[in-house]
Order: sequence, then C-alpha cells, then structure tokens
Amino acid sequence: MEKYYVYLLVSLMDNSWYIGYTSNLDERIIQHNSGRTITTSKKMPWEILYYEVSFTKQDAIAREKYLKSGMGRRYLKNRLKNQLDF
Repeated sequence: MEKYYVYLLVSLMDNSWYIGYTSNLDERIIQHNSGRTITTSKKMPWEILYYEVSFTKQDAIAREKYLKSGMGRRYLKNRLKNQLDF
C-alpha cells in the first residue's frame, strides 16, 4: 500500500512555512533543499517540522488544502505550540 505524506517545512532563513504532499518524503526534502523546487529555492535551507501519513492521494491532497487554510494553520500552530517560537 502506497503512503502519501503531508508535510510542513520551516525555512531556517526566515521561519516561513511551506506545506506540501508527496509519496517520497525524504526525496522531496532533498529537492527543496537543493533548489530543485522553484517555490522554495529562495528560502533555503528547510527543515521538516511536521508530517502526517495518508493512505490515498485524495486524502493527502484534501489534508494539504485544509492545512493551507486559515483554520488549518491555526491547527498547526496549536499542535506545535511547544516547538514554535511565538
């Protein structure tokens, strides 16, 4: 059974977030930190802060969409409050 990961990266340059999904988390982080991803290349390096596993691509896409919403970002801030510097 294939797994899909919804992940949250934090830029070590300016603490900005990037939320995405992938079926290969390790390779995707390498892509983000090597400049092969246009949307994240200007804020490298990136560190993984959080991820979730889904067992269907559709669930991962829906979860990514939710986490990118205002309610989803509030959820992440609350979930990670002890890890974040607010």
